[in-house]
Amino acid sequence: MPLVAANWKMNPNNLDDALDLVRGVMAVARGQADRVEVAIFPPFPWLTAVSDLLVDSGVKLGAQNVFWEMAGAYTGEVSPPMVKALCQWVIVGHSERRLHLGETDDMVARKTAAALSCELGVIMCVGELADHYDAGTSDQVVSAQVRAALARCSADDSARLVIAYEPVWAIGSGRNADPEHAYKTMRLIRKIVGEMIGAGAARKVRILYGGSVKADNVQSYVELPLCDGVLVGGASLDADEFAHIVKVTSEVYGHR
Repeated sequence: MPLVAANWKMNPNNLDDALDLVRGVMAVARGQADRVEVAIFPPFPWLTAVSDLLVDSGVKLGAQNVFWEMAGAYTGEVSPPMVKALCQWVIVGHSERRLHLGETDDMVARKTAAALSCELGVIMCVGELADHYDAGTSDQVVSAQVRAALARCSADDSARLVIAYEPVWAIGSGRNADPEHAYKTMRLIRKIVGEMIGAGAARKVRILYGGSVKADNVQSYVELPLCDGVLVGGASLDADEFAHIVKVTSEVYGHR
């Protein structure tokens, strides 16, 4: 089943606005539950209230980050068991954390392994910078990120592992990747996953596209043969636009 994930990032600043947005998402997700999985990733302070609202809705809840230790003297961090108490999903390795907070490939690998060990679903993000894309080294960069992040994973993790390809130069820029480039990169990711944890397991790992996904371009991605859904940023903060993205994804996969 395809996955449409809403990464709200550090938005909205008001809980009432967050809950209104959740209600808008729930309204469309209920009608598409048999065709598409929908997950919302609010900021940490809103998780409890959003979790209460999502009860019996079919919409999944996720956290935008997690630490790699289960407990300890790590001020400001949140452990996988803490996340597990409210969420089904977690995002690790988002480019904004790599870029602004210095997350390394090894840190992403440790976070991925820790979250999977607690039976959380993990959306692991990979993607190249504009300099890499312009220099024609996207494949090398993405390959290295995938290999590093999967170093602690096994075939048993495949059903709960999602890899989101997000070209960094496209995130929040309004400049989305050409679908052919996205397809080639997702095909490369699938190949590497097969090499590292087995071809059978690789078929269970879902691969998403992210990076300026909007209502007017989502179809060009979800109709790609190897695309299993989308990770949506800014467009997920508009309930109507996100609803359209969910509906288009549902229609495309309903005809496969």
